[in-house]
Amino acid sequence: MGELRKDYILDRWVIIASDRMKRPHEFKIKDTAKQKGVCYFCPGNEDKTPPEIYRLADKKGNWKIRVFPNKFPAETLEGQYEIQTHNKYFTFSSSYGEHEIIAETPDHDRQLWDLSQKEVVDLLKVYDLRITEMEKIPHVKYVSVFKNHGEKAGTSLVHSHSQIIASNIINQNVAAEVEAAKRYDSCPYCEIVSIEKNSDRRCFENDSFAAFCPYAAQFNFEVWIFPKKHICRLSELDNKGYKDLADIMLKVLGKLKELNVSYNYFLHYSPIGENLHFHIEVAPRLSIRAGFEFSSDIVITIVPPEDAAKFYRGENEESK
Repeated sequence: MGELRKDYILDRWVIIASDRMKRPHEFKIKDTAKQKGVCYFCPGNEDKTPPEIYRLADKKGNWKIRVFPNKFPAETLEGQYEIQTHNKYFTFSSSYGEHEIIAETPDHDRQLWDLSQKEVVDLLKVYDLRITEMEKIPHVKYVSVFKNHGEKAGTSLVHSHSQIIASNIINQNVAAEVEAAKRYDSCPYCEIVSIEKNSDRRCFENDSFAAFCPYAAQFNFEVWIFPKKHICRLSELDNKGYKDLADIMLKVLGKLKELNVSYNYFLHYSPIGENLHFHIEVAPRLSIRAGFEFSSDIVITIVPPEDAAKFYRGENEESK
């Protein structure tokens, strides 16, 4: 029998149709053909991307992480940044902002889940650097940081990379979390983390961070990664915090590597002046949403979060 569940604090529902559930190994994706032709993100092809914005280099000056504008941006610093409403119902502006690519490694054959803790720490610090710099752009209200891995997650480029989009509006999912959290006397996510790190949905924990499968998961094998202390932004982490976050991320992604699955992840941090608990949401892309989801805005998943957490903890032998 399935179950209807509501998100912790958002007005968002899912149906967990566990009667349809498959074993973890049945989700494993077969290897597909690798990208052919020239990779514009590889060393030696720097002239094939827009001009470089930033690079993290080794002692020889070779880049380890490279940031440059997206050649086909979703947002540009052109046109009208003000939100206007005409004729009562028609609200709009230009798609105002900036869109950047972060090449996470010079090695074409390594994905994020193959990198070392130090390399992931470096990437997280570049995220923070670019958020800080892009927030200085006039009229930018939020900087969204996300990663698409694999064809089903929306990327056609194999070379491991993340994206950043600065916009003249606040990310709507983040805005909803901010407003929902204000209905509580204290941070609801602090309490949620303290409950979930000891629940059947727990995945991994270290000194600074906890990872768990959310109660009303929108994706099969979805994981949320939260700092155990209330922080609002990456910039509040110390070196130990960065290492602990990288450690948790690699544990989660290492399990997704076993399934060879496409995934997205996205950072949710507090807009300036707000008090949202920072976190990262990891969304494996193992199913396709269809008519009921689009017509009702209620998502159907088939893996209960409690069973997904067993996979992450290594308790399901058939996942190995």
